[in-house]
Order: sequence, then C-alpha cells, then structure tokens
Amino acid sequence: MTHSTHSTHLSLQQVTENLKDLPTLPAIVMELLNSLEQEDTDIGLLAQKVTQDLALTAKTLRYANSPFYSTLVKVTTIQQAISLLGLETVKQMVLSAALSGCFPENNCQGFDHKAFWRHSNAVAFVSKLIARRMNFNEDVAFTAGLLHDIGLLALVSLYPREFEQVIVYRKENLATQFEAERKILGIDHAAVGEALAVEWNFSDVMKNAIGGHHNPDRPGIGFLASVIHVADGVSHMLSRNAGTTEQTISVSVVSWNGLNLDQASLDTLIEEATIRFKKLDQVEL
Repeated sequence: MTHSTHSTHLSLQQVTENLKDLPTLPAIVMELLNSLEQEDTDIGLLAQKVTQDLALTAKTLRYANSPFYSTLVKVTTIQQAISLLGLETVKQMVLSAALSGCFPENNCQGFDHKAFWRHSNAVAFVSKLIARRMNFNEDVAFTAGLLHDIGLLALVSLYPREFEQVIVYRKENLATQFEAERKILGIDHAAVGEALAVEWNFSDVMKNAIGGHHNPDRPGIGFLASVIHVADGVSHMLSRNAGTTEQTISVSVVSWNGLNLDQASLDTLIEEATIRFKKLDQVEL
C-alpha cells in the first residue's frame, strides 16, 4: 500500500478569508432561504423571478419532469410546476438547481460532483421525512439537509490540489471523510460550512445545523443538527448497502434518542427513503 499523501494544514481563519473568493449565491437562493419560515410566499412572484433566469428555469423544469417527481403531464412552466407539485416542492427544486450551478465542477481529481449532489438531495429528503414525524418545519429541514455539506464544496473549490490528498488518504486508510480532512488539512468541512454560512448571512438555525451535523451533541447547537446528523447516517447506510438487507447506522446515541425514533419508525423511514433514492438515481442533477 502506498502512502503518497502529505498534509497541508489550513487554519480556519485562512479558509474564512478565502471564502470571499467563492461565487456569491444567486439572489433567488437568498430570497428562498429568507422566506423559509414564512407561510405567505407570493407564488406568482416566485415563478416570475425564477423564469427570469433561463438556465435555472431549464434545470428546475428538468427536475420537475424527472421520474423522481413522476408527474403525469409534461411540466412546461414554473407556474405549472407549482400547481402540480406544490409550492414547497418547487422551492426545494429551485434551491437544488441554483446551488448545484454555483460551484465549478471537475476542478479536483477524484471528487464526484454528481455523487455529492445526489447525497445532499438524499439527506435533504430524509431530513424532511424525520421532520414530518417530529412536527418540525419540513422546508427548513429539507434545506438544511441540502446545504449540510456546503463546506465540502468550498474546500474542493478553493483548495482542489490539497483536497485530492484528502481523497487519496481516505481510500488508502479506509478513513471517513471527516477523519481524512482533519488528518490532511487540519480542518473539516463542517467548520468550513459554518464559516460559509456566516459569510453568506444564513440564519443561526441553518448555520448551527451545518456546523454541528457531525457533532450534534455540542451544547447549544440545536435540534436541527440532530435531524441532519441522523438523516446523514441513514443516507450513508442506504448508499453503502444498496441491494443488501444489512442495516447499521453510525450516529450519535444522544441524537438518536433525542429524535425518539423507534424501530418501526426507522423501518418506515428506510422503506420510504429507499424508494425515493432509486428514483433519485434517475435524475440528472
């Protein structure tokens, strides 16, 4: 086994300063994030704003017509998508479409952007299912799930060569993503994601969920971090064991107990998520 990796320790301060070099989020994303808690989003206005961005419209409509949403008629406008699929779903689609277009692709050897977005969408979906069981805001949970690994994209975009070393170390040592980052970079994507959430003026709830999804037992981090943490564990377990019946989820016991999920709830959750994950593979992200 070759050990060709070398570590390049980065400081959080150094990375935070470089976050300013990332592309800014589209205005529509910021508006959607700011309206998460509002019940009275103007549907016509949302449709109009999305329609002004041709690339975003095309991508959103491609999602709407994918097997994942299985509409019976061809969706040709944003307004039609909203009436067929509901406002919440279309808001989530627009967020997915806009975010995935924000970062440069294929600039880091070994990093699979499609797999990244597939995992982010999977965690978003499982987070939403958990939130539904807990009577928690599903829209907020979905969005936090979608954004939970945003720090990973920041590291890949800003430090592609260094991140290639993380990928090599992870494969050679069978380490987790988190462990490999700490070892090679001296920093991890959750801390970077939290810094990026501050840079992009996300709400504290969102910032804490992103920053705490690997360490949800941290005091004051909030309930949403536990939701994302467990959803992340379920998603990893399902992608790891595709086609097998073995079910082992690596999550914090405190988070697990805090969500009060019994075996029956978990079985239902896994069953629902498995069906949706199969459909997710058919979406061109």
